[in-house]
Amino acid sequence: MTLTTRGRNQLLGVLFIGVLMAALDIAIVGPALPMIQASFAIGERELAWVFAIYVLFSLIGTPLMAKLSDTYGRRTIYVANVALFAGGSLMIALAPSFAIILLGRALQGLGAGGIFPVAAAVIGDTFPVEQRGSALGLIGAVFGIAFLLGPILGGLLLLAGWQWLFLINLPIAALVIVLSLRLLPTARPAEQLPFDWPGMGILSVMLGALAYALNQIDTTSFTASITTAPVLPLVLLALVLVPIFVSVERRAVDPLVRLSLFASRQVRIVAGLAVGAGLSETAVVFVPALLVLAFGVSSSTASFMLLPLVLAMAIGSPVSGRMLDRRGSRSIVVAGSALIAVALLILGFFGDQIVPYYIFAIIFGLGIAVLLGASLRYIMLNEAREQDRAAAQGVLTLCTGIGQLVGSVLVGAIAQSRGGGVSGYSQAFLAVGVVMVILTLVALGLKGRALEQQSRVQKVPA
Repeated sequence: MTLTTRGRNQLLGVLFIGVLMAALDIAIVGPALPMIQASFAIGERELAWVFAIYVLFSLIGTPLMAKLSDTYGRRTIYVANVALFAGGSLMIALAPSFAIILLGRALQGLGAGGIFPVAAAVIGDTFPVEQRGSALGLIGAVFGIAFLLGPILGGLLLLAGWQWLFLINLPIAALVIVLSLRLLPTARPAEQLPFDWPGMGILSVMLGALAYALNQIDTTSFTASITTAPVLPLVLLALVLVPIFVSVERRAVDPLVRLSLFASRQVRIVAGLAVGAGLSETAVVFVPALLVLAFGVSSSTASFMLLPLVLAMAIGSPVSGRMLDRRGSRSIVVAGSALIAVALLILGFFGDQIVPYYIFAIIFGLGIAVLLGASLRYIMLNEAREQDRAAAQGVLTLCTGIGQLVGSVLVGAIAQSRGGGVSGYSQAFLAVGVVMVILTLVALGLKGRALEQQSRVQKVPA
């Protein structure tokens, strides 16, 4: 499809707004958690599913909606995803019970999971090759913008009630749908590879079983709880499905996960760090709940108390990006992982004291800016062949999502099994901090600057 420069800019604007709307519901839900918990009288273990079920269905929706857009056209599926997201938002705002909230979050996640890949596909269909990189970069930056805007917007909307965090999506979705019907192309790719339905089914069951099993573990009696139903059967099911999933992916014409990428040690390390980044990002979602309990502030005030973290991230992201070529990715990634680990340990030990909390916020913001910014994608681009770069970014997204999913249920499980309250959340943050200490040591195994530059040169065609 051929578009004028103005037409492409209008199209990019519609895609940007849609992706921003979906991305905000990852960052904006944290400030609402204390109010939702109080409204429905639920524990930390159940509360964790507000985030976890969104991530789980987003992981399912990403490859599914991308394939459906190949079959039925970009416009149709993009509009359907936005409508699905809006429907889920309305369901949550009007929810008479916690079960309806979870159903609404599942619908939101399914729609959000399709919005980003379909937007990327539209850019690939309509933008010339020399402009695709900048357009995709703008869309990718939305997630960082959402992380920055989320706490501020959440704090403001909470003044009117937590339901407004979801009702705000309705007029935005209506605008996106109207503009999409006018601007998005209806064309679909000529060549359509078969969708990896077996891989999708196995991955969904595997992740769902693992998430629910982790959520049911009692960390005060870990050995006893892991051998009981439903934990043990679900853990065994997830373990049994791993080799089956690998076998299915190796035979698939268009696999969900390109396993050949994992032949590189760099990719394996980056995949682990992406899981850690998702795990750490999830921890921040529960910080407002800790602040409400530790300092007796309102949910809205707790949201505004995240501003130092947001500002640190806004500074850290561009600075770390510029330093990648100068210093090499290993030193930047190790520094970022170490900052996150130190910050979470500070929060775990001293989270009920105001000065250590703000020290945590600044250090964590700088660290998470590194891992959620350009560094891991930079390494993946260097390691993957040109024809595998899209698949490599998909692997990175999947691993980050798995970290978010595991982190959300694990934080809730640890917090509740440790008695809830400040002590419970502190123990949960300490656990994530220990994981990041381990991943910091693992990151030392990344290539140094000289080797990294050498491998990049070798991949450049003569």
